[in-house]
Amino acid sequence: MKRAGILNRHLAGALAELGHGDGVLICDVGMPIPAGPRVVDLAFRAGVPSFAEVLDGLLDELVVEGATAADEVREANPETASLLAARLPDLAHVPHDELKALSAGARLVVRTGEARPYANVLLRCGVFF
Repeated sequence: MKRAGILNRHLAGALAELGHGDGVLICDVGMPIPAGPRVVDLAFRAGVPSFAEVLDGLLDELVVEGATAADEVREANPETASLLAARLPDLAHVPHDELKALSAGARLVVRTGEARPYANVLLRCGVFF
């Protein structure tokens, strides 16, 4: 058994398969899950695990070269907007409907237990060299 890092075997395996440019959608329980991408559903109950916990865990494991969130997060969920701005300084914003359309191209969807609006972000994988 691993001592540290991501212990969920489904998530650890999915992360190992990602390549440069692949998309990873981290989403709340309300985000429609697109057909096609691999889905790792971590939701246990409302708020568990939190969006922040999952985002921080994935940022420890991934190289991210870009990220996109919904415009609406800034007004509807300022706490998550601040978290995203702090963790992802080059964050792009698009209308929520556009984020949903972009998420269909993601290679991996990680569903959190977050139950606050617009706690979603699409990460674009980079390379470590």
